[in-house]
Amino acid sequence: MSAFRRASLALVPALILLLGGCMSDEGKNDPLPRMSKDKAEAWAKHWTESMARTAKAEIVPSTHEANFTNCLGKKGESADDGRFTLSYHVRAKLPKAQHAAAIQAITTELKAQGFRIVGSRADASAEKGGYLVQAEHPKDRQYVSAGDVTDQLISLGVNTPCLLPPDAEQQEF
Repeated sequence: MSAFRRASLALVPALILLLGGCMSDEGKNDPLPRMSKDKAEAWAKHWTESMARTAKAEIVPSTHEANFTNCLGKKGESADDGRFTLSYHVRAKLPKAQHAAAIQAITTELKAQGFRIVGSRADASAEKGGYLVQAEHPKDRQYVSAGDVTDQLISLGVNTPCLLPPDAEQQEF
């Protein structure tokens, strides 16, 4: 069993409770998953580290980027209850000759974790950007991506669904 799979399986019970346990598709006022910004960032960092291990790549510490934004509803609704999304990205060192195998390994592991592949590319002739995978989890609604960006770097990213801080009262529309 890969390190990515072991680490990911260890988080499944917590993720079900935090991201998927209170979700339903019935309405815009359904309870949002609850998580603090610190926990969301730690969770996203864990996912990118797991993808790096699967790719056999080394994360470049200075490239960590966490962007929190306010959630917007399907019709542009904006709440004042503290809900947020997180877009988290890092870059990892990996020689170009290993990019294809790394992205394929990540793709295989994401599928095994129940993710749906929503975009992929494998173009060995491209100077950069030839290898890419984008996936989303149909239940938990997180989105992850991995792709090559230079001859020596790949990019790893995680986007969370809309999350509500643990102590906030959810605003209804």
